Amino acid sequence: MALQIKNDNYVWPDDDLSIIPDWVYTDPAVYEREIERIFHGPTWNYVALEAEIPNSGDYIRSNVGPTPIVVARARDGSINAFENRCVHRAAEFCRELSGTANEFVCPYHQWTYDLKGSLIGVPFRRGVNGKGGMPADFKMQEHNPRKLAVTSHRGVVFASYSDNVESFADYLGPEVLSEFEATFDGRQLRVLGHYRHSLPGNWKLYHENLKDPYHATLLHSFLVNFGLLVVGNRSQMLADKSGRHGVMASAKSDKAVSGDAKKEMRAFKEGLSLNEKRFMNFIEEFDSPWSVTMSTIWPNLIVQREMNTLGVRQIVPTGPNEFIMKWTMFGFEGDDEEMTRHRLRQGNLMGPAGFLGLEDNEAIKFVQDGMLGVPNGRHLVKLDPAHKTGTADTLISESVIRAMYLHWREAMDL
Repeated sequence: MALQIKNDNYVWPDDDLSIIPDWVYTDPAVYEREIERIFHGPTWNYVALEAEIPNSGDYIRSNVGPTPIVVARARDGSINAFENRCVHRAAEFCRELSGTANEFVCPYHQWTYDLKGSLIGVPFRRGVNGKGGMPADFKMQEHNPRKLAVTSHRGVVFASYSDNVESFADYLGPEVLSEFEATFDGRQLRVLGHYRHSLPGNWKLYHENLKDPYHATLLHSFLVNFGLLVVGNRSQMLADKSGRHGVMASAKSDKAVSGDAKKEMRAFKEGLSLNEKRFMNFIEEFDSPWSVTMSTIWPNLIVQREMNTLGVRQIVPTGPNEFIMKWTMFGFEGDDEEMTRHRLRQGNLMGPAGFLGLEDNEAIKFVQDGMLGVPNGRHLVKLDPAHKTGTADTLISESVIRAMYLHWREAMDL
């Protein structure tokens, strides 16, 4: 049954996309509707890298929205995704984060599932000595965990609750797909490590943060001082036709920040230098004009290419005011030891204690705190009024955020 929500309680101010009401981020009913209509709706949710489950029997725990799932490679090589919930008493039957198995056995009553998520075993199904057991007409094939549609592109695995979701290429659109394939260029992926942390904010704020080039030149001292994303650099803030996906892109520059720009950027610190000079080395390896791209794939994936450090970030919402960020850092099978060390070295830019990631995480907390502390408010995304929504040709723009909320309102019917 669809979640009922009174639209007259959720009125967008003046129907103006440049003014966002705080209930979009803080209201529990809105959050529940997002799970139903977005994460469990006609979307492709990132769930794994194929490199994490390379062999038959390999599996990894994942999520679609807050819903726990298992992604497993079956004996026939197929990749399957299904809810991590026993049909008997609802226990999560897969307990390890990842591993290799022949089957999954629920720890509570030992109901057993195969690598495609099908129920294959029920202890004492026929009872004992003619007493007890399941009903005579019980059919195991009618009692499987919910199975999801699965697609994989260039080694990246996505799942959907919808049987009618569009093809992955159509879902991304040609421009975002081109940027996706510039990173996932056909080379075999090699997982370098994982980490995860929670953030006290609404899950959409992370999308906004990476559709917001305005903050990048004001908040991040590292980006500005070392030329990774600076006003005046060759750059782009791209939105797909639907408005749900985006790509923030920039070309590294060694040119000095102009005097006028310095006056606007408190993050700029004259004379900063690095003790580890190799940190800023950029080895050209991609068919792309950009040294930095951050792709936001709706609703739960960030693809990070920060010079030569590569990663995917999976957003797992746990409520309107908190989400978990699951990171997977990767390289390629053909990388030599020095290239792997270089990717790991540059990986210090990101994460909960990274040169950049720490600042974003704090800013998201401050925003959520502000909305919770002063309820029934609204805030502004008015930059670049010449572009109401969509791709911007300047960093001083919020048109891609407005495009995302145009799509969000359509999906949510709000």
